[in-house]
Amino acid sequence: MRSYKRGNADIRPLKIKTDIVKNADGSCMIEIGDTKVICTATIDDRTPIWLRGSGKGWLTAEYGMLPRSTNERMFREAKSGKQSGRTQEIQRLIGRSLRASLDLTQMNEKQILIDCDVIQADGGTRTASITGGWVVLNLCIQKMMKYGLIKRNPLQSQIAAISCGILDSEIIIDLDYEEDSSADVDANFVFTKNFDLIEVQSTAEQKIFTTEELIKMLDIAKKTSNQIFQVQKDAISVK
Repeated sequence: MRSYKRGNADIRPLKIKTDIVKNADGSCMIEIGDTKVICTATIDDRTPIWLRGSGKGWLTAEYGMLPRSTNERMFREAKSGKQSGRTQEIQRLIGRSLRASLDLTQMNEKQILIDCDVIQADGGTRTASITGGWVVLNLCIQKMMKYGLIKRNPLQSQIAAISCGILDSEIIIDLDYEEDSSADVDANFVFTKNFDLIEVQSTAEQKIFTTEELIKMLDIAKKTSNQIFQVQKDAISVK
């Protein structure tokens, strides 16, 4: 029996609440099952040096896990003076994914900083960060348009992500921690509203997998994508 008595093709309960951080230019709490991530967006006039004078903007992301987001207390990475390879890899993934939704030529040399802070982790923190990150990006763009910081809306597509995997020869979607730690295959899919793929991360953890199994994982992710997109849209429509 999977958590929440769900079938192999069912995601955990997904909720997104916006405007939870007063000082941010866009904020939300995304909850998928017991995974909870606070996402915020910040407008910055300082674009990377290589873009100055080009008229183009940029988006970058940072990701972190609070010490008691996991069963045992994690050490703060700031205390060691450097980020782990995992943290760097995830925040680059978030940045790449969200930049794919933007026409950077319409950003008027503004940069948007997306922060994703995991306050409770039970699997799927990177995919939750991307899904919530797009919501706060949208809210941030709305604010930039409202105050005349940009002339045209640079958002080109809705972006979301979900995990998938193979456990005991069964293809399942939205793995919680217990499933993820035991899975034979672990995958993450990032996609647009039309299910054009932005990124596919798929790794054999215990056993190799076939092309046919990869296609089946993509298929099950596609079938749940509209549900995720609807929750994003509902969160934004509250505005």
